[in-house]
Amino acid sequence: MKKLAILTGLFITAITALAVTSASAQPGTVPAQAPAGAATLPANGTALPRPADVLQLKENIHNFGKIPQGRPATYTFEIVNTGSTPLRLDNVHASCGCTTPEWSRDAIQPGATAQIKVGYNAMGEGTFTKTVSIIYHTNQTKTLTITGEVYKVPQTSAPENASVQLLKQVN
Repeated sequence: MKKLAILTGLFITAITALAVTSASAQPGTVPAQAPAGAATLPANGTALPRPADVLQLKENIHNFGKIPQGRPATYTFEIVNTGSTPLRLDNVHASCGCTTPEWSRDAIQPGATAQIKVGYNAMGEGTFTKTVSIIYHTNQTKTLTITGEVYKVPQTSAPENASVQLLKQVN
């Protein structure tokens, strides 16, 4: 019974707060603080233009092709700051532990390029697709993708060649 009273009180409080927020907004305006990730719409219902994207990727996908098992592979992606202020990457992280991104923590000046080196540990045999997320301006993201196929290498370097032994005996 006590839990029901608490839940009812919370529900009424939430409804009251929503009503007060809605009533305080002027017709045709957007509330001062919208929830994170909420779309901001003007009174006519059309979406406002998004801010210009200042991080441009020269390419966002790299295919390693066939790579031997046990040999790490790396590729360097280039990014460009097309904005008018320095750009700092908040974070760069991979979708799994077999992929490792490396990047500079320094700000990228307007018009300048920077590099993100992505390493892949090719221990598992078979095809792969891995992603690396770039987070900048607190909540904007770009995704890099690497793909390829890891093939199994022989356990020994090469089988012994009996002909070589014959040549050594003759000479």
